[in-house]
Amino acid sequence: MKRELLLFAGLFLFLALSMHFSAWMDHPLAHIEALPHSSLGVYHPLFLTLIVYGVIALLRGLWALIKKFRG
Repeated sequence: MKRELLLFAGLFLFLALSMHFSAWMDHPLAHIEALPHSSLGVYHPLFLTLIVYGVIALLRGLWALIKKFRG
């Protein structure tokens, strides 16, 4: 569980920084304060991270299944 939470948090930070790098470097507090006014909604960073995490979990599960049938 701890490993998965660390993976989710790391993915969250990676996605936030990669999508909005200049905003995080120039004005991070203003960027966070503007979140409620986002056209995607207040919780879009969590939802997008959850979607990407789900895709990664699906690929990890598929990889484990392939390894199970191979060996």
